[in-house]
Amino acid sequence: MLAIRLIAEPDRLDVLVLPVGAADSAELVPTAATPPDGTADEAAALVPAARLTGRAGEIHTQLRPGRTPGRMLLLGIGDGGEAAWRTAGAALARAGTDETHITIALPVGVTPAAVRGFTEGLLLAPYRFRLTEAGTAPTLDSVDLLLADPTAFETTIATARTTAAMTHLARDLTNTPSSVKNPQWFADQVAAAAADLPDLRLRVRGPAELAAEGFGGILAVGGGSATGPRLVELDWHPANARTHVVLVGKGITFDTGGISIKPVPAMKLMRKDMAGAAAVVAATLGAAEMRLPVRITTLAPLAENMVSGAAFRPGDVIRHYGGTTSETTNSDAEGRLVLADALAYAVQQLKPDLLLDLATLTGANAVALGKRTGALYSENDQLAADVLAAAEAAGESAWRMPLHNDYVEYLGSEIADLYSAPTQGAGSVLAALYLREFTGELRDRWLHLDMSAPSWADGDHAEVSRGATGWGVRWLLRWLASVD
Repeated sequence: MLAIRLIAEPDRLDVLVLPVGAADSAELVPTAATPPDGTADEAAALVPAARLTGRAGEIHTQLRPGRTPGRMLLLGIGDGGEAAWRTAGAALARAGTDETHITIALPVGVTPAAVRGFTEGLLLAPYRFRLTEAGTAPTLDSVDLLLADPTAFETTIATARTTAAMTHLARDLTNTPSSVKNPQWFADQVAAAAADLPDLRLRVRGPAELAAEGFGGILAVGGGSATGPRLVELDWHPANARTHVVLVGKGITFDTGGISIKPVPAMKLMRKDMAGAAAVVAATLGAAEMRLPVRITTLAPLAENMVSGAAFRPGDVIRHYGGTTSETTNSDAEGRLVLADALAYAVQQLKPDLLLDLATLTGANAVALGKRTGALYSENDQLAADVLAAAEAAGESAWRMPLHNDYVEYLGSEIADLYSAPTQGAGSVLAALYLREFTGELRDRWLHLDMSAPSWADGDHAEVSRGATGWGVRWLLRWLASVD
């Protein structure tokens, strides 16, 4: 990962970056460190001459042969808020791929939030997933941040670095092809990542334990695969924790749709169907690394939804953990079946204070909200507001959706307690209502995020790189840090 130094005096000025703000008009922003003689005046003159707007992420490069620095970059920071600085950091990381080292002079009075945003942008934007090194382009190696008091921002940088590292982990897990990734592989990755962190407890249930304990949904979805399902339970339990949060993440390591098989275009990216599990695991590891004072139990129900003689069928009735039954109207609505088991287990055995689940659950999420926004469901106004605030601060978009009780009647089955996937009504809303049936006494302390759309990006956008986005890690870490 990119090396970042906090310094008060520059010791290397190959490339110098100066910030340009966009108030009433674009203007050079005063910096904590004084640029080399004449550089500030030259930069100030360039702003109007180059017709810069100062919008976040705008970059103008000035060559200065035979002088120090040899290259000067004017970087737009917009309104100077955290989001603008994150965009600026991402743009600088992409623009600086031909450089090995860059120094940026940060403004007088720069805030920790701005430094965090800038650092996250720098670290997240260059991410690329490759299984081979052949043809890998050179990237920026190190960035120096010039500050009046570098020590004041050490914790901020450490937090940003952990957040970026865990987002990278979630991206790696999600991007990994399903020729490599299966439920046991995923569980092994969690075990390896958790091994060096104290106060973490890991339990992995295999098919025999799942059957003995009654996890019928996980077993049904994983029954058609040659690789059996797993349930990962990762517990971060610091001594000073006052609140217990359970996070549940959908972990379908590949989804063919089962007997209700998907068409090829819809199937080819189904390695991403475990992005929810990747996000909650990575966030829990990040919380442990930062030693956040909140207990977190993370549940990742893992299965491959495959086609075989052992695959579950539309019309089958599944008995979930705790005894509730579902009539499976569509084997491609498998995610809610594994989540139902995990939610019921969390309510009955773990008894947390708050219960959240993240899942690439429905295509309806993208239809309703586009490709960058998750659909949030909760009956708890405060919990919903807190999560939305954390998501906005982290630069991850979510929108609260309604839980229409008029649709509950569509969940009724003549032969079971519930239909798993009714065809009436709004698909994402109905999926959320189905999950709500398994939240029991935690119904008013439960929140569901349908993240099918923002879990994957077709191209680069600010700090998001094409492919798996790691969506959810950043806002989860912010929200968990705020839980009392």
